[in-house]
Amino acid sequence: MSLELEELYQEVILDHSRRPRNFGDLADAAVRVHGDNPACGDEIHLGVKFGPDGELQEIKFTGHGCAISQASASLMTMKLKGKSRAEAEGMLRAFHDLVTDETAEAPRTLGDLRMMQGVRKFPQRVKCAMLAWRAVEQALLQSAGEATISTETDFAAPRHRGLPDSAAPAAPTPLR
Repeated sequence: MSLELEELYQEVILDHSRRPRNFGDLADAAVRVHGDNPACGDEIHLGVKFGPDGELQEIKFTGHGCAISQASASLMTMKLKGKSRAEAEGMLRAFHDLVTDETAEAPRTLGDLRMMQGVRKFPQRVKCAMLAWRAVEQALLQSAGEATISTETDFAAPRHRGLPDSAAPAAPTPLR
């Protein structure tokens, strides 16, 4: 990656961390997910409202954390708003691969999220980048209610990759 491109990526990440988009409480959220990354101290509270066809009609977050976690949440909410559950799951898989797989090409469908690709060089930062995505993964598993997730539990992405359920980690259990 060229130095100019890295500088642009850093500017975008800093802009989204300082002025996150879709930041705030979603009063009429159908699903609320609290997530934490104990390794870095990041926290997110994600609210999702689904439309009549199950699409992510509205998505907002609050919380605090490092620049990477805040920027990732901001970019994610911008990209997922209005998407179907299947589209959101596809982006979740693509983003996970982007920040964890050295050979993964950055799909154009991720748009500005591709700027997070450099995170994979720093394994501890992958958890920061994935926190909001782990929260939306949980939100997609339910239609209503509240849940809690952590970056310290297994990521359920392999289940989405066509592995039999017995080979995939168990999904987080929603709180009641």
